Amino acid sequence: MNAPELKLDAAKTALVLIDLQAGIAALPVQPHDAASVLANARALADRFRALGAPVVLVKVAFPNGPGGLRPITDAGQAQEAPEPAGWSELCAELGVQASDIVVTKRQWGAFYNTDLDSHLRRRGIGTIVLGGIATAIGVDSTARGAHERGYQQVFVEDAMSDLNADTHESTCRYIFPRIGRIRSTQQVLAALA
Repeated sequence: MNAPELKLDAAKTALVLIDLQAGIAALPVQPHDAASVLANARALADRFRALGAPVVLVKVAFPNGPGGLRPITDAGQAQEAPEPAGWSELCAELGVQASDIVVTKRQWGAFYNTDLDSHLRRRGIGTIVLGGIATAIGVDSTARGAHERGYQQVFVEDAMSDLNADTHESTCRYIFPRIGRIRSTQQVLAALA
């Protein structure tokens, strides 16, 4: 099935990048390495900024800190630990600007208990373009929250990655097509032309 041509109205579209911070970008991710994800995210951010469209940089508070959740799971229970130096700093490769909106989340999804929805609604945003690390965790959880709130979504497949290639591919194959459109960085840049 051929995807229809993508057209985006910069006045009603925001770029939302999930967890592109030092502690997350340092993880071994697949199928796209962190450097590629960051380069694509930067290209998107630069275009959005040039068009005056919102760039939202979401970062996650250190999950093993004092306020982190400690569920009992089959994967094991996280132990409290001090945050490593620089862990939550946004990656320099993003070229963070004063105009960027920075949102700190404490859960997987960026809508839960944050002001992300308010930032978007105040600006008249109806469509979000999503990328980040990890596809099946922070990006997916944020996408589901956006879907529940009625946002149109575009997922930039090569501007996201995961801890495992199979979870990235599964999410992009089975979840994202049900709640939005999947495109490449180049397709999104062309859609904003």
